[in-house]
Amino acid sequence: MQSNASDARQVALALLCDVTIHGKLLPEVLARRLSPLVAGDRARAQRLALTTLRVMDRADRMLGPYLQRRPSDRIMNILRLGVAEICQDKSAPHGVVNAMVDLVRLDKRETRLSGLVNAVLRKVAGDVEKWEKLPVPRLPKWLRKPLLADYGKDIVLATEAAHYAGAPLDLTAKGDPERLAMAVGGEVLLMGSVRLQNWGQVSALPGFEAGDWWVQDAAAAMPARVLDTKPGESVLDLCAAPGGKTMQLAATGATVTAVDVSETRMKRVIENLSRCNLKAKTVVADAVEFDEAGFDAVLLDAPCSATGTIRRHPDLPYAKDGSEFPALFELQAKLIDKALALLKPGGRLVYCTCSLLIDEGEEQIRDALTRHKGLKVDRDALLIPGIKPDWADDLGGLRLRSDFLASKGGMDGFYIAALTKG
Repeated sequence: MQSNASDARQVALALLCDVTIHGKLLPEVLARRLSPLVAGDRARAQRLALTTLRVMDRADRMLGPYLQRRPSDRIMNILRLGVAEICQDKSAPHGVVNAMVDLVRLDKRETRLSGLVNAVLRKVAGDVEKWEKLPVPRLPKWLRKPLLADYGKDIVLATEAAHYAGAPLDLTAKGDPERLAMAVGGEVLLMGSVRLQNWGQVSALPGFEAGDWWVQDAAAAMPARVLDTKPGESVLDLCAAPGGKTMQLAATGATVTAVDVSETRMKRVIENLSRCNLKAKTVVADAVEFDEAGFDAVLLDAPCSATGTIRRHPDLPYAKDGSEFPALFELQAKLIDKALALLKPGGRLVYCTCSLLIDEGEEQIRDALTRHKGLKVDRDALLIPGIKPDWADDLGGLRLRSDFLASKGGMDGFYIAALTKG
């Protein structure tokens, strides 16, 4: 199979259109789009698409003065792709401009716009020093507005800077984090994750085949640490895929049941457990309908907007528009009620969402405390290494933001609360 740079750019454009026009998240389309390319060009196409999505707001600001009116979505994406290559990647402008013109001509209906693309990108290339003077890329209004209401301007700007910076690679060790850090050339964070700032192919890192670790953002590793399961405890991981938390729980010696509604995603959980030589009972079921009760502890990583993961998934704010929020809020409340019903008296629940939205975190806990007499927030559960006191809120939950640990590469946005059932 042979492919080349032009094929990679064509696929990158298709990915951009999948996200911005058709509202698809990249994981939904990557495999199909990348399959015709050879390995090197698959990586190039994915990187070009991700870079363009990450800088999209800045690219639009760069293009604004040169466009009398906005062109079609496809042409706009070609221009954005060109700006990202010229200004962000510092690629040779002449080759990029010619490549973008070729992309225009692939659609005969828009061939007439090749002159526009050529002219605009040449102007961009002549004014490239303006790029670094533009603001850090801002989130789309549908998401930025509620975040401003929740946190204020300074925190939103810091969050956007974290998104623009991207994310390092975090690993969770099955054994000793210090030993893993030495093996892979990483750094052990205070909360126990191993962070790599530079890495190649993940599966080629030392210890992958042996199952010594798994990929898991430092923030995503915190809920299982807060739950603090013990050997022999019966523990339920609701909404378990892709399985990082399941493996953390299993590694403590607990008896773990992992539930997820997706058979495909559960296969990935099973594969990860097998690679790491860990055991858990896996069940494909709707968490709301799961009825096996009597657990000592439950970890509920509820379906959410995933707005805390944008530094790793810059496609998310352009594939979504917030219309799903009300249904998600309702589902989260139902899942909290279900999780509590599955606990033994005196059992404990850790509720978490990889979201920056207070409605998916703090407000869910406030409402749950109102609905359930005797339910309490366990503040002491947060007294573990790596958690700073000012990360806790007035309720006793843990609010993690993308701009935390910014000098080391940030972390995903999460809300985590430990609850005890009366």
